[in-house]
Amino acid sequence: MLTPEQRAIVKSTVPLLESGGEALTTHFYKILLAEHPEVRPFFNQAHQANGDQPRALANGVLMYARHIDRLEQLGGLVSTIINKHVSLQIEPGHYPAVGACLLRAIREVLGAEIATDAVIKAWGAAYGQLADILIGAEEKIYADTAAAPGGWRGTRAFRVVRKEAESSEITSFTLQPQDGGALVDFAPGQFIGLRLVVDGNEIRRNYSLSAAPNGTDYRISVKREPGGVASNYLHDSVQVGDLLDLAPPAGDFVLATGERPVVLISGGVGITPTLALLDQALQGTRPVHFIHCARNRHVHAFRAAIDARAARHPQLQRFYVYDEHMGADHAPDAVGHLSTADLARWLPMSKDVDAYFLGPKPFMRHVKKQLRELGVPEAQTRYEFFGPASALD
Repeated sequence: MLTPEQRAIVKSTVPLLESGGEALTTHFYKILLAEHPEVRPFFNQAHQANGDQPRALANGVLMYARHIDRLEQLGGLVSTIINKHVSLQIEPGHYPAVGACLLRAIREVLGAEIATDAVIKAWGAAYGQLADILIGAEEKIYADTAAAPGGWRGTRAFRVVRKEAESSEITSFTLQPQDGGALVDFAPGQFIGLRLVVDGNEIRRNYSLSAAPNGTDYRISVKREPGGVASNYLHDSVQVGDLLDLAPPAGDFVLATGERPVVLISGGVGITPTLALLDQALQGTRPVHFIHCARNRHVHAFRAAIDARAARHPQLQRFYVYDEHMGADHAPDAVGHLSTADLARWLPMSKDVDAYFLGPKPFMRHVKKQLRELGVPEAQTRYEFFGPASALD
């Protein structure tokens, strides 16, 4: 049980963490991954190398410490963590090693004079409180998903029944359960967890579901990332007929109910969940504004599919922005980066909309700022990260 005195101690460490939080979390990951190889599959080494993972953890630790006495103010951060953990199949047994390494990192980075026994004890209690919250919420999702029609717990073998290039960088994989059994439903915008063994090493990744639910198969669309172990393995080695281990769908980047116009803004491979959200939105009569940004027409996935939907659904308006225009065919609606002026023209007159955006972090930071400047209520804007969650502001 976290005492009032321990809450005060945790909050008092915020300034220290703000000045050295990333160094602390980098040291934490170094200890954890070196001494606990069983957790390595859950961490993307590319995110370690570029600092995304330590920065995201530092941001999360700071938010938790600031709001230790009013956890409801953490908003969607806890839900995001829970859903990522569920997709990776994090279990209660993984938490003790993480906690022990975090406390050790605090002691070793801050030093014994600052990280006193009282500070370590307070942070141990704080970590225990957070672990209990996460474990309880994750267990509920695991149990509910396993009990649902077509649901399962852990991983389940799926066969690749179709492999299709969507652009020069993105390939789709359509997957059906090997056992021929029922398939649990999902909400458009959610993702699945994928367990791979590459060169004898287990790795786990999240991939958005890029097609609407149909009860028979799932589809993921994967961008080949330079140096990406999982993406290059999927592109180069996985073929039709191969088996992949999937965790059930998870995630809370889903379409809100209501009658407000829907705005979907994506950059690059960020189109994958917005495509599924688009199909759901088009089942009703709400106006839909679909805006996609790509480097050029060669890397623009699903353009023909979006154009076909626009031809069938009068409520859909779609706009494309290319960094570079390469010829007269497949002309974009604008060239360069998405400008505030273009976004203002392409949004509904009333800014009382539900807006969803996803793409590279600089792109999302830019779009979030633009939507705020144009008067879209921040409570009606939603975004999700590929990889570690971090602050956009």
